[in-house]
Amino acid sequence: MKKYIIAQLDEIESTRCSCGESRRAFASPDNPVATLHMVDISKDSRTHYHKKLTEIYLVLEGEGHMELDGELVPVKPMTSILIKPGCRHRAVGRMRIVNIPVPAFDPDDEWFDD
Repeated sequence: MKKYIIAQLDEIESTRCSCGESRRAFASPDNPVATLHMVDISKDSRTHYHKKLTEIYLVLEGEGHMELDGELVPVKPMTSILIKPGCRHRAVGRMRIVNIPVPAFDPDDEWFDD
């Protein structure tokens, strides 16, 4: 068995998510470690949080803000943010980001206050 996995993000079908549209690499039941998502942020992204996941965001394109526990922080290309469990967050503005959830993304660990 190979000890690596390769993903071609531009060939992965996008999935609607609370932030916009996401292409999720390495999301499989046999990989509990981490996933990598390329996300096109939409104007209607929803504030959410995770109880178990830590996320690392890297802004690739666009500018805007990250709302982090109610604080608006300006972001631009090459800004990176580590978001710990329990931090309510969302991206505000048109952006393309890379999101690395650790451990691997679990849709059951996405929580909303509303």
